Amino acid sequence: MTKEQIEELVQKMTLDEKIGMLHGSGFFHNDGVERFGVPPLITSDGPMGVRGEFYDSKWISLNYQDDLVTYLPCNSALASTFNRALAHDEGNVLGAEARGRGKDVILAPGINLKRSPLCGRNFEYFSEDGYLTSELAIEFVKGVQENDVAACVKHFALNNQETERMGVDSDIDEEIFRDTYLEVFRRVLLEGGAGSVMGAYNRVYGDYCCENKFLLDTILREEWNYDGVVISDWGGVHDTEKAATAGCDLEMSVTDNFDEYCFAEPLKKMVQEKKIDESVIDKKVFRLLLLMDKLHMLSGKRQKGSYNTDEHHKTAAKIAAESLVLLKNESHVLPLDPEKQRRILVVGDNAIRQHSLGGGSAEIKALYEINPLLGLRELLGGNTKIDYLSGYDADIAPDSTEINWQENSLEKVDVESNDQLKKVSEEKREEVLKALRENNYDSVIYVGGLNHVLDREGFDKPDMKLPYGQDELINSILELRKDAVIVLISGSSVDMSSWIDKADTVLWSYYNGCEGGRALARTIFGDINPSGKLPETFYLDLKDCSAFSVGDFGRKDTVHYKEGYEIGYKYTDKHNIPVLFPFGHGLSYTTFSHNNEKLEGSTLTLTVTNTGSREGAETILIFGDNKKAQVRELIAFEKLQLQPGESKEISFSVPLTHENAGTKRTH
Repeated sequence: MTKEQIEELVQKMTLDEKIGMLHGSGFFHNDGVERFGVPPLITSDGPMGVRGEFYDSKWISLNYQDDLVTYLPCNSALASTFNRALAHDEGNVLGAEARGRGKDVILAPGINLKRSPLCGRNFEYFSEDGYLTSELAIEFVKGVQENDVAACVKHFALNNQETERMGVDSDIDEEIFRDTYLEVFRRVLLEGGAGSVMGAYNRVYGDYCCENKFLLDTILREEWNYDGVVISDWGGVHDTEKAATAGCDLEMSVTDNFDEYCFAEPLKKMVQEKKIDESVIDKKVFRLLLLMDKLHMLSGKRQKGSYNTDEHHKTAAKIAAESLVLLKNESHVLPLDPEKQRRILVVGDNAIRQHSLGGGSAEIKALYEINPLLGLRELLGGNTKIDYLSGYDADIAPDSTEINWQENSLEKVDVESNDQLKKVSEEKREEVLKALRENNYDSVIYVGGLNHVLDREGFDKPDMKLPYGQDELINSILELRKDAVIVLISGSSVDMSSWIDKADTVLWSYYNGCEGGRALARTIFGDINPSGKLPETFYLDLKDCSAFSVGDFGRKDTVHYKEGYEIGYKYTDKHNIPVLFPFGHGLSYTTFSHNNEKLEGSTLTLTVTNTGSREGAETILIFGDNKKAQVRELIAFEKLQLQPGESKEISFSVPLTHENAGTKRTH
């Protein structure tokens, strides 16, 4: 349809028909207009797979057996690949599966920056770095939208914490705001072409994001000329007039009183009483219809999509394989030789835990999920005896099929009330130590970290500590087996200070999807050469994070972003603050050299050589001095696959806004 035809269609609709399109009439859809052939717009979470089906007006799973999907690696895992092509591939799988499940809008990706390691939803976000986030999210969105499905980029804006998320006011210098957090959204919405954007729960400069004229009118519509749809986060609209006149298009919420939503009867009444001009409503309906037409919902042949295909599972496996980050390998314990493993001990709850049904709205019903223990058993087969001990008592994450948490999601929640996080099971720890003393294991593999009891929507973590007494357990294991392989699975960095100097071998994994356990096993035993790099700084102490040392984070009415441009590594690098592992860190089973680095004008060239004995991938990170922000920051990156002895010359274009480009980061 042409824009003129869409405008004509809007004019033919009654006020009731138009109002019905502007608010949820079920938890995941609005009303269509049947007499004009306009269907409802159907949305779905989430970033790691299409969410299972719920009753239309109850947050209870329908328990279907045909809504099982591919469980994809989380965005943090995707970011650690530093691979734009894989970001496109993951988006494409998500879009195809959304279309295959009959969805029109997938509520992803989340592109808020990782301002603090304590944010409960960090696993849904890419990085602390805006450039890396933008580059990957642009490709992710393009991949999604190749399937006649709209991406919904979220959460706009400054939704960097879950604590007091329903009303905390984010205060930041406007120029810095535009150059950092807003620039990520600008690039992803305009360069990625995202069809929709989700307004956040929090306030910015005093106004709720879904009612914020500065964000939705001045920035989105006037300055960026964005013509996509603005969808509220579920329950993010508080004032009918403010939200309607500020530019929010579609109000969604978590309660079943759909006719009482702000954009339902209250909005209709305000139009009838001439408090809001009907032309305001018409513009919203026009944008919705424009999006629907782009998705071939109004005319043309629409893609049918598919889900749970072999190709989708292979894509998930490839991303998982490239995302694993080898943090330490000082004694070259890894890779282990499978032929020398007669008996091994695996310790830790994350070796057997499945993460797909957790995390809040990111939860999905996965067709399958290979946990690490299963991955190890598959790879080693019957010639290796694998003993397993949990070593600690871990919480069980709420199951969406049993616990109706969503309808209470607008309430305040406090993770600090969970005493289980600090509990040490001496009995289980002693069980592990007894096994180590009495058996001569060929290898010991610890698989711990966090889970979706902590990495979850609705609240932030109380600290960076490993829960359930894991520090004590790891220390005890390392006293008996210094060669133990320590594997941590988490959504953001954790405190390793009590044992990191004792450990020779540490492998890091974000929540890695349905193939995560296989990827982990294949990496430990050398089938996969790790190539992941950290997309965030791993701090020695929380006070080394600028959100705490300079700015505010947590339980306050107003959060002040006093750190300005100095987010993550930009702060620690500038002030020479030691870190546990820096942004971009990641080892390989081979070695690389960077030579002949030369900057001529705006072009930087260098030669990368695989100086080791096996094939591997190296990610080249280029940094430059941001003259305005007075920080050194990532301005380019590229990932190369090299055979032993192979060299490649690579060139980068340096932005005019930056000086002294090169691979070195510190000043």
